[in-house]
Amino acid sequence: MNIRDLIRIIDGTLITQQENLTREIKGGFGADLMSDVLASIQPEAVLLTGLCNPQVVRTAQMADVAAIVLVRGKQPPIETIRLANEEAVPLISTPYGMFDVCGRLHDAGLASLEMPMANGPCDCSD
Repeated sequence: MNIRDLIRIIDGTLITQQENLTREIKGGFGADLMSDVLASIQPEAVLLTGLCNPQVVRTAQMADVAAIVLVRGKQPPIETIRLANEEAVPLISTPYGMFDVCGRLHDAGLASLEMPMANGPCDCSD
C-alpha cells in the first residue's frame, strides 16, 4: 500500500505539501504516547495518533515513519504543519477515530508494525 492508497482508504486529507504519495507503507501503528512509538514502532509504518503537536513530527522523523495520520478530524497547529513540511513527513487528517482507521487499514491488508514490548510492570506515569 502506498500513501495515496492510504489517503483513499481512510477518506483522508493531506495537510502538508504534496510529498511522495507513491512511497510504500509497510504497516501501521496506533498510539498517543510517543514513548510507546519510540519503543515499539518499526520503520516505514504509518503512525495513527490523536496528538497533533510538533513532537509527533519529531518522533516520526526519529522512527523513520512513512506518514502521520491524525484521527478524529484533528487539525494541527501551524508549527506542526511547518515542521512536517520541513522534514518531508506527510501529515494526513481523517474524520474517523483510531479504532475505525485501524480496522479499515487492516481490512485493506495493512499489517501491524508494532514490536512486542518486554513483559513487566506497566509504567503508566507518562
